[in-house]
Amino acid sequence: MTTQTRPPLIISIQSQVVLGHVGNSAAVFPMQAAGLEVAAIPTVLFSNTPHYPTLRGAAVPADLFADLLLGAQERELPQRASWIMTGYIGSVEVAELTADFIARAKQANPDLRYLCDPVMGDHAPGLYVPPEIAAVMRDRLLPMAELATPNAFELAYLTDLPVTSLPQLEEAARQLRLAEKGITVATGCVLEDTPRDMLETIICDGNHTLRQRTALQPVALPGTGDLFAALVMAGISRGRDLPTAVGKAQDLTAGALSHAAQIGAGEVVLSDPGFRQALLQL
Repeated sequence: MTTQTRPPLIISIQSQVVLGHVGNSAAVFPMQAAGLEVAAIPTVLFSNTPHYPTLRGAAVPADLFADLLLGAQERELPQRASWIMTGYIGSVEVAELTADFIARAKQANPDLRYLCDPVMGDHAPGLYVPPEIAAVMRDRLLPMAELATPNAFELAYLTDLPVTSLPQLEEAARQLRLAEKGITVATGCVLEDTPRDMLETIICDGNHTLRQRTALQPVALPGTGDLFAALVMAGISRGRDLPTAVGKAQDLTAGALSHAAQIGAGEVVLSDPGFRQALLQL
């Protein structure tokens, strides 16, 4: 009889929406399709993303969020999990509770690793969370992270350093204060020497830097960064090395954006047959 092993478990703490694909609504399906088990814990529950004329819902109340975390602990999810990943957080209280949970989880499971996607803002809208939430990410969450996936705006904001050249980006990555041997994967980078038709993801591990370029897509859609982080998570959880996982995440994210543009969608689309088939090969 063949012994069956359980797939890697990812605890994903992010936003959730009724319509569209952002946060866990973008991340859970790709990770599950890639063969991972996902425990999704919502930080906010919204009807849709904020670019619509109306927005319903709210941040998950702190007492409810704490209860969900307690339930995760009672089911011993931290002991079983390979990774925790976090994304958008809608209140300071939830941010603090998340930091407390990750600290306890790492104590319970020394092999547990943490991916922090500090979803705080971008060049066009600027900072779209309260500065107090950004401070919790900088001072409590990122110092526990083995892997961080800030975009160029977030990296600059978190370190109060400019990020327009490769040396500047490398210095900002050094100043991000991640966990020991933590790696920064800076996304959406357009540096002074980046070709005009390209976008870069830049991996910095403190000693080496790797630039991975992809064609610049003609659309910028909500959920792009959430999808990318989930695809990286899927790749490394399935045994890919980080550069390979990032490259595959770039290709699949670009494909999802291209498909969305072709059908006139205003958000990331996950239903394209080619995209779904590629998830099985991560």
